[in-house]
Amino acid sequence: MFVKKSSGPRTVSLPDGSILTVADLPPATTRWVARRKEIVVLAVRHGLISRDDALRRYGLSEEEFDSWCEAMRRHGSAALKVTSIQKFRQP
Repeated sequence: MFVKKSSGPRTVSLPDGSILTVADLPPATTRWVARRKEIVVLAVRHGLISRDDALRRYGLSEEEFDSWCEAMRRHGSAALKVTSIQKFRQP
């Protein structure tokens, strides 16, 4: 098995003790659910992939990705659920 060389780390340790790897990242064409959004945000936050790489790989706009990051920062991963947008939206 051959592993593609990358300039960044292949694994990162998260604050809760779990380990996030490049293999844990969702595929480029994915249906966005809260857990997959959380994985991408954590990967960027902890340096597993760059922000630009995530935007390009998943076809996200800066605004959309920033809204995911802000929702997680303010309210945690529960705020990434589409059904919870109204609940966590600012008045």
